[in-house]
Amino acid sequence: MITMFLTVVALSVTAGVIQRGTLRFGRIRLNGKVLPRRAIGAFWFLTILLPGLAGAHGNVTMEEDSCVQRVGGNLVHFNAYQPQNEAKAQYCTEIPGEGDTFLVVDLVDPGLRNTPVGVRVVRGLSETAEDETVAYWPPATHPDGVVRGEAKLVKGLYKLIITPEGFSPSSYLLRVQQIDYATITRKAIGPLTILLLFALIGYEFSKSKRFRNWRLSSHS
Repeated sequence: MITMFLTVVALSVTAGVIQRGTLRFGRIRLNGKVLPRRAIGAFWFLTILLPGLAGAHGNVTMEEDSCVQRVGGNLVHFNAYQPQNEAKAQYCTEIPGEGDTFLVVDLVDPGLRNTPVGVRVVRGLSETAEDETVAYWPPATHPDGVVRGEAKLVKGLYKLIITPEGFSPSSYLLRVQQIDYATITRKAIGPLTILLLFALIGYEFSKSKRFRNWRLSSHS
């Protein structure tokens, strides 16, 4: 959310700077053509912005992965599978469909593999309401580092609570067949930014003398 806010602010400030023509690039010639200052500014901003947008979606480290959390100081990784809906797809906190769901917690750090670990899935945001529990796997050791289970999930919000013996629990918020508007907006920022910048460049080009001469010659 903070990244999206800063990106929007940066876009607003840059658009204002370009609009007022405060970028002192002068007029640059390219293959004998003169490019407007604001078009050069747009190219400059696009060159800076694109690597940042690409970096925001790639090269994610283990610590930055939203499917990874710390439980008792140790890393765990969570995935959900619904082979009846999509055989090879794996999900984390956003589960697109209802039905039987395989839940897998990988105990990344070996420190948890000799510690009894229990997992509970509850409907809603409560961690204590027993009648809201939809799945429970009692504490047990997992030398292979994998805790597996299955639950039947319907549309709604769930919490998957991981409790290692002797440590405080940690949880994942699962959204089943819910629309995550924040994620949709975040993913749309890059394409919308590129579209707006190209629209600005096209607008500046349409005002150029060369384009006006071409239009006049095409209508004559």
